[in-house]
Amino acid sequence: MFRKLSESVYASPQITVEDIERARELGVTTIVNNRPDGESDDQTPGEAIEKAANEAGMKYVAIPVTHSGFSDWQVKAMSDALANAEGPVLAYCRSGTRSTLLWSLAKASAGADVDDLKARAVAAGYDLTPVQPLLDMLSSGND
Repeated sequence: MFRKLSESVYASPQITVEDIERARELGVTTIVNNRPDGESDDQTPGEAIEKAANEAGMKYVAIPVTHSGFSDWQVKAMSDALANAEGPVLAYCRSGTRSTLLWSLAKASAGADVDDLKARAVAAGYDLTPVQPLLDMLSSGND
């Protein structure tokens, strides 16, 4: 269920309170919730995930992403969450796609190689094509 994007970041479809223990066993220190509450009747509320994460000694960060796309504040918030993590990060949404896309945008804005990001995403079962123009724009700002 947890898909490895890098040595320090996993993406996942919606998690439950029970998944927090598995994340902890992998060394995850920060949970990033990219799913808005109330998106689906069957999703575990962010508040429940936050409580379980905190009880397991993990940080919890909510950066909700709707289907309308990504904004500067979301990319900055993800960059900050990744930079401030004291160990591996698990980011989740409905399918893991928005988390992967936001991860790639944050990494591109920090100067990561776009081709490497695309290869990592594909290896994890995700496609960065929907944000390719943004990735190109963010990476060109690092030249």
